[in-house]
Amino acid sequence: MEPFALLHRDGAEHVEILHGDVVTVPTLADIPLPAGSGPRTLALVPYRQIAERGFACIDDGTPLECLRIRAARTVPVAEMIDSLPATPPRLTGQGFDIPDEDYGRIVEAVLHDEIGRGEGANFVVHRVFEATLSGDPLEAARAAFRNLLTGERGAYWTFLVHTGTRTLVGATPERHVSVDAGLTMMNPISGTFRHDGERDLVEFLADPKEIDELAMVLDEELKMMAAVAEHGGQVIGPHLKRMAHLTHTEYLLAGHGSRDVREVLRETMFAPTVTGSPVANASRVIARHERRGRGYYAGVLALLGHDDEGRQTLDAPILIRTAEISPAGRLRVPVGATLVRHSTPTGEIAETHAKAAGVLAALGATRMTTSVRPEPDDPAIRAALASRNDGLARFWLDQRRPGALTMPALAGRSAVVVDAEDAFTAMLAHQLRALGLTVTVMPWTVPVVPAADLLIMGPGPGDPAADDDRMSTLRSLVAGALADRRPLLGVCLGHQILAAALGLRLRRRHAPYQGLARDIDLFGTRRRVGFYSSFTALDAPVPGVEIAADADGAVHALRGDGFAGVQFHPESVLSADGLSVLAELLPPLLSRAISPAASG
Repeated sequence: MEPFALLHRDGAEHVEILHGDVVTVPTLADIPLPAGSGPRTLALVPYRQIAERGFACIDDGTPLECLRIRAARTVPVAEMIDSLPATPPRLTGQGFDIPDEDYGRIVEAVLHDEIGRGEGANFVVHRVFEATLSGDPLEAARAAFRNLLTGERGAYWTFLVHTGTRTLVGATPERHVSVDAGLTMMNPISGTFRHDGERDLVEFLADPKEIDELAMVLDEELKMMAAVAEHGGQVIGPHLKRMAHLTHTEYLLAGHGSRDVREVLRETMFAPTVTGSPVANASRVIARHERRGRGYYAGVLALLGHDDEGRQTLDAPILIRTAEISPAGRLRVPVGATLVRHSTPTGEIAETHAKAAGVLAALGATRMTTSVRPEPDDPAIRAALASRNDGLARFWLDQRRPGALTMPALAGRSAVVVDAEDAFTAMLAHQLRALGLTVTVMPWTVPVVPAADLLIMGPGPGDPAADDDRMSTLRSLVAGALADRRPLLGVCLGHQILAAALGLRLRRRHAPYQGLARDIDLFGTRRRVGFYSSFTALDAPVPGVEIAADADGAVHALRGDGFAGVQFHPESVLSADGLSVLAELLPPLLSRAISPAASG
């Protein structure tokens, strides 16, 4: 049978039918996007494409296949259902490739060795349900598609894609990124309420683990939006994403951009909800602990085209809750759990079973069921959702006119932000620009830091005392700035490097502060700020240095003549007072800065 795709989008009364020929291309930039209105190409983007960003992955050779659309039409959903086989296939040899006990040990290792040692705030580790299908694999996929149309709910896309070399069928809840009429949108979804569990939805919405999990992926996707949208992303939500077996919590991010949609895809590989944060280091952690390729799991389906005015369009859901079927009838259903500091092996094992349940039920491996759930207009649920935003930064939630936040003391001044492998620097750059600064973000690997009024040492993962190229370079940059009396701000890892250079001792925290918002005393003012750290500097008297610290000696911030450092992330959505902190700390630093042009 020639390659085709069946697509049903959430709320649509029809199914799109696409036909065409399939080509394999090496990179996202090579995805064909011929002229003409409407959908032009459907790309199956595997996880291994993350290597295009220079990130680590185990290369399993899964191809980037593109269906070049030759014909497109729609049929009503009911008509499509009537045309599909109703009997699911029989499965044999079924089970997870990693047994529950072994998966639990991986969870424990990631919590202790990765999150506990500051390698990141959260990580997604997957396992695969495997089986063999009886009968015609394509007919099995058609039956599964029918069952998902009739038995699942709330999916962003329900789809069946057949390329000739493989078949994918699934019901993914999550839009990764879309572009329409110049508006770029992302949709971070996290937190999993199982309908077969014992607790109710209001209890779930108040669970600190679930709250933190969503906030962390919101921060991570705001980093991506900061890179592809001109003024970053505005946060809308949270809302509930209700499916047949699970309910999730979600936000919507929106911002205007003008990039080629293939560049948007590249800059957002891949969602933190299926990788972790920061994404660059999460890819290393995934490779260390999974030790095998991911196929299409955590990649995207990407429908590219043009609107009637010739503007590029993109709609790219994440490839989760998806079955991959080979021509020989081999079935793979990859699923993963998001591991955060609150995680337990038992809870994450159960989450992987729950996430696999929908597509497995469609394939006849389990029974299709739904549960009684509170209605969307339940006042207690509305209140619980609204309370999620009470401590978040209004900078990311509110609309404002350009220039509304500009400070005269900062207007026209320049800053260079050194990116130490955490794209929080993109969010920080947006805040600094909103305050009036001209900002350049550069990776730590750049041999020469350009001249600017202010040097900002950004955040990054890892042990600040490590003897590696990245930490050595950061230490050298901080030492040089102090020696030259160049105005300097350190953020998180940058703050730790600065603290050590000033003579303070560093230690690993007894419990990680990854994705933690709390109130602190910051030089006599109460501030609500967000932490992503597993290390801290310890309070000690240093001549010429003012320190803000907890009773146990953990240093939150420091400042002196021409320098300052903050252990928290003022740019994080968790930092309700982050912008105020920058507005307080930066003018004194720049008050004695010499213009780079005048210093030569």
